[in-house]
Amino acid sequence: MIKQVHRLLSVAALSFVLLLSNKLIAQDVTPLVPVAAPIPAGLETVEIFSPAVDRRMKFDIVLPANYYQSDERYPVLYLLHGYMQNYTVWGRNLAAAFYARNLNDLILVLPDGGNSWFINYASSAEGQKDNWEDHIIEDVIAHVDANYRTEARREGRAIAGLSMGGFGAFSMGLRHPDMFVSIGSTSGALGHARTAAAAIRAGVDRGPGARDEERQARIDEADAFISKIIDIPGFSTQDDRTPKGIDFETPEQAEAYDPFTIIYNVPRSQMPHIYMDAGTEDGLVNEARELAQLLMLNNVPFDYMQSQGRHNSEYWRRSIGHMMTIQHEVMQRALGNRP
Repeated sequence: MIKQVHRLLSVAALSFVLLLSNKLIAQDVTPLVPVAAPIPAGLETVEIFSPAVDRRMKFDIVLPANYYQSDERYPVLYLLHGYMQNYTVWGRNLAAAFYARNLNDLILVLPDGGNSWFINYASSAEGQKDNWEDHIIEDVIAHVDANYRTEARREGRAIAGLSMGGFGAFSMGLRHPDMFVSIGSTSGALGHARTAAAAIRAGVDRGPGARDEERQARIDEADAFISKIIDIPGFSTQDDRTPKGIDFETPEQAEAYDPFTIIYNVPRSQMPHIYMDAGTEDGLVNEARELAQLLMLNNVPFDYMQSQGRHNSEYWRRSIGHMMTIQHEVMQRALGNRP
């Protein structure tokens, strides 16, 4: 098993080996050699100042092949990364840029939210400003609509993500249903806020636990390389990218971001299209199945898929094409571009 893991790892693969494969790390002490992923066709990196988080930030954007030769407007998919990932992972490592260019009438935007869960923190610390929901909703989307030829309306805008990003896409999409016609999640950690609310009620300490020295050494090793790829001053290492404040101070604050709760607040006429998938060997598939049951009981239309796979990049490289194609079709139909 361990010998099948390549020694040359992309940024995305390296990050998730560190995050999800403690057993693998313990068994193999051979140094990993990180290799920067190539820049796909049509991908550009944009730097902006974000008032919501009071810092300069970056995002990747993938434009259609004929963007600069046409005057067309395009629908936009905002695709959110997972925990310990960054704005480069979807486009450069997980094939999203390939599928966007293959569709060729879609703008793909790949924001960065650090390890924030894409929420506005209840309180910030150490001089930080951690309004990460506002960073996406107010700053990134406003910049894209102002500077690119987008279909700047609900019918031409969708949001999706993996793991932490799946949670972020669902929480933001359901909190702002007037902005997104479709929300999508692959391997989504959809129960994150619900679990936090339960822990607060039970008086559980939600602070960071003790660090494993060996694992931390591997994270630091990866940081030294990955931070050069991220290249956001003061926001490139895992420590910098993890907010120092408090995410939720009360159960009610957590529930305000909980998809299982806030979905009841969305009028049926404003409910965005919903897409979910997960690997059958991924523990998070149970959260997707639970939400699917809730939607069925309440007669809410949605798309659901599960296929063999784990919580890893191999699965996401397969799932992204399916999710992106469905959300693209939903936007084109909403825009009146389908029979």
